[in-house]
Amino acid sequence: MKNYTLFSIASLIFAVSIQAQEISKTTMKITPPKAKKLLKNLEKHGDMRADNYYWLNNPEDSEVIDYLNAENAYYEQMTADTKQFKQDLFEEMKARIKEDDESVPYKLNGYYYITRYETGKDYPIYTRKKGSLSAKEEILFDVNEMAKGHSYYNLTGLNVSEDNNLVSFGVDTLSRRKYDIYIKNLKTGEIYAERIPLTTGSATWGSDNKTLFYTRKDEKTLRADRIYRHTLGTDPITDELVYTEKDETFGTYVYKTKSKKYIVIGSYSTLTSEYRILNADTPLKEFKVFQPRERGLEYSISHYGDNWYVLTNKDKALNFKLMKTSEEKTLKENWVDMIPHRTDVLLEDIDIFKDYLVISERRNGLTQIRIKKWKGNVDYYLPFDNETYTAFTTQNPEFDTKILRYGYNSLNTPASVIDFNMETKEKTVLKETEVLGGKFDKNNYETERLWATAADGTKIPMSIIYKKGIQKDGSNPLLIYGYGSYGSTIDPYFSSVRLSLLDRGFIFAIAHVRGGEYLGRQWYEDGKLLKKKNTFTDFIDASKHLIAEGYTSPEHLYASGGSAGGLLMGAIANMAPELYNGIIASVPFVDVVTTMLDDSIPLTTGEYDEWGNPNDPEYYNYMKSYSPYDNVEAKNYPNMLVTTGLHDSQVQYWEPAKWVAKMRELKTNDNMLLLHTNMDAGHGGASGRFEALKEVAMDYAFLLHLERIKN
Repeated sequence: MKNYTLFSIASLIFAVSIQAQEISKTTMKITPPKAKKLLKNLEKHGDMRADNYYWLNNPEDSEVIDYLNAENAYYEQMTADTKQFKQDLFEEMKARIKEDDESVPYKLNGYYYITRYETGKDYPIYTRKKGSLSAKEEILFDVNEMAKGHSYYNLTGLNVSEDNNLVSFGVDTLSRRKYDIYIKNLKTGEIYAERIPLTTGSATWGSDNKTLFYTRKDEKTLRADRIYRHTLGTDPITDELVYTEKDETFGTYVYKTKSKKYIVIGSYSTLTSEYRILNADTPLKEFKVFQPRERGLEYSISHYGDNWYVLTNKDKALNFKLMKTSEEKTLKENWVDMIPHRTDVLLEDIDIFKDYLVISERRNGLTQIRIKKWKGNVDYYLPFDNETYTAFTTQNPEFDTKILRYGYNSLNTPASVIDFNMETKEKTVLKETEVLGGKFDKNNYETERLWATAADGTKIPMSIIYKKGIQKDGSNPLLIYGYGSYGSTIDPYFSSVRLSLLDRGFIFAIAHVRGGEYLGRQWYEDGKLLKKKNTFTDFIDASKHLIAEGYTSPEHLYASGGSAGGLLMGAIANMAPELYNGIIASVPFVDVVTTMLDDSIPLTTGEYDEWGNPNDPEYYNYMKSYSPYDNVEAKNYPNMLVTTGLHDSQVQYWEPAKWVAKMRELKTNDNMLLLHTNMDAGHGGASGRFEALKEVAMDYAFLLHLERIKN
């Protein structure tokens, strides 16, 4: 019996060994798609770049679609053992969200407007109530009904006429940000037959309640370049062209001032702005230029009483200042200082009320809200006592009110909507986002602001959060996120979804690298054009600091970024791959030189002031020196998950597709390299609130799998 048992055990061990070998063989049989190489030489300034995967730039080619589908199939095979975990993560994240939720009502022109969600439904329901919150609900749009039959659906740009009877809105069913504008009669419920195609989705009513101004896009580049005037009840094909933005580096848009007195056409580029104004009571007349464009002069305008208030960088005001001028004298020589320029404070925005001016500022990276009365000496700041918070003014459409509405959240504090009485200084928390499940307690999480030292001596701030009790012994998995472009600041914000990482031992960090405006406008200037590499080295130095201080180690450090943040991911993968065990690059802008040389691609010409124009040899050579695609080489790369959308109009799908193909050809290790293309979506991913969670679950499952965390 004893010998039989030993034989049985030996047989079992042998069988298990054979099974393990078979599994290993099966795994080894999962071979990644191999994109064909078709050499295309790209010559510029006497320099030749060989691009073997240029052929992927053709979404009409069935071979391209077959390749993307093959990559998706490979992703599914390689992550098959996480399929159930992804579903579990999705359900876990979904369970924290209050499904039957609604926004805090805001009042506009006699109506309270509310956006609400119903249990089990992906899309919002837009409603309003006349005069009182106890009044009967009027459903403007049930997007769940409108989205039926569409794999993607986005409704945007709701704009109600001043008589409250009509609403214009934009619809995109492709995720390429080409919106059709429609008009709905709120009295009868009828959606009129007139459809205005190829727009930004937004429109603005004249005070006559029948004239509508909107922005059209170029069919190929998708640049917003024309303003049209539409008259209710007429065929849009007869709409009058009001303004054409001829400069290919500019875009244009139209809106109405909060005072409702003026229709404004704005023209913008990275460094320059210009406005045209028209009295909303006379919408058929011609617009007047407010201040002609001058390269490097940035300004925005707000109307109040008999004056215009101008937020501008005039007179070398790098961090901007507030100026004032009369309605009739709008040229810059008439502007006078109201809030002067300060070298240590970035003036970000203003909100105008009948009795108060509210100023949004940023000092030492922290947002501040300043309240100033038009008459008298009342001037004070709202108090905030955290270093990892986000505060911002939100819906304040009413002009004659003493109530300021603002939002607040921090890395460990869910988002709140707060009404503040600017006269009595009383604060009312209208809503704090609920985190369902009964497990969340913000006191269980620690937040910090850290400062890393860059190679040039600059101090780089980071905001981090982790569950209390971690040991700084290098064993903690840590996800560091970055963006660092366009002066866009990623403030420390709360995420209930992120709890799925934190509760499994992850630390989460935001690196506030140069290229954003976290520390003022100079912080942006030092991370663009010929200083763009500061963005990448800042992120790398922040990562090194986290390792040196014991928060994590290269075996447990992960990085994430999307779009221009995906460029950041591509750069660090080339520059410091040894620091990271894994990288997630979402819709990454990685083929910088080729894209910026192609002025037919959406957004290219308008971004010369951000990246530089590679038709200039100096910018060409600098871009080429960091462009992720051009700098892929034979080396070990981290485990990588790269995601994109077939219909993306901002970063075309072929950039990440080419990048992955080239890395797969050249990389010298067996780390995972996965490409997943959403064949139904674009830059923003899935449109439904729960479908978007599935994409997050995919990212998190990738990270947790690498950490061998299985539940």
